[in-house]
Amino acid sequence: MNIGIIGAGNIGGTLTRRLRALGHHVAVANSRGPQSLAALAAETGATASTVVEAATDKDLIIITIPEKDIPNLPAGLLANAGRSIVIDTGNYYPRQRDGRIDAIESGMTESRWVEQQLGHPVIKVFNTIYAQHLLENGKPAGAPGRIALPVAGDDNAAKKVVLALIDALGFDGIDAGGIDESWRQQPGSPVYTNDFDAAGVRRALAEAKRERTPDWSGSQLSPGTFEVPA
Repeated sequence: MNIGIIGAGNIGGTLTRRLRALGHHVAVANSRGPQSLAALAAETGATASTVVEAATDKDLIIITIPEKDIPNLPAGLLANAGRSIVIDTGNYYPRQRDGRIDAIESGMTESRWVEQQLGHPVIKVFNTIYAQHLLENGKPAGAPGRIALPVAGDDNAAKKVVLALIDALGFDGIDAGGIDESWRQQPGSPVYTNDFDAAGVRRALAEAKRERTPDWSGSQLSPGTFEVPA
């Protein structure tokens, strides 16, 4: 596939490495510009790109940046994305990083909010696993203890493509329902960062509580506001 990755932090860099190793064409971008990605490009064979280039003429676009930075992406970035599949790996960290986002605090799922900012449907995945585990802990299909990853989204055809990609990366993909059900995999939920197998992920999704726990809710301890993030 022809893949664009916007964000080259822990998850973005890991996915650049893993997807290039599988033979996919990868264009990777960040907010600092292509020159800052020269080492990653040299290491992996990925193309260091601008954000606009990473979102143009791609089969799959992965957006893996802090929640507070989503509105700062170029206006109309995905206006011509057409049938491109867009993955959102993000998590909302109101106390730790993002400040308060009122719509999410009022009950909108993180990825539904991201969809609204982008003007394009997304598939939610890769938000429940540590980057190092994503890099190192893939296993062949059927191997004992193979880590499973929940995948939420409203487009079943897009979700099928993403589930196949997850399998190729060495993980079991678990259909976690539509985007409005993606609260089941948000920070603080039973599935978050626990590396369960397929049965464990299904159980954890079923046991999830919709209410955000205090550690993952905006409060006076948040590092800023959405309008003026820390």
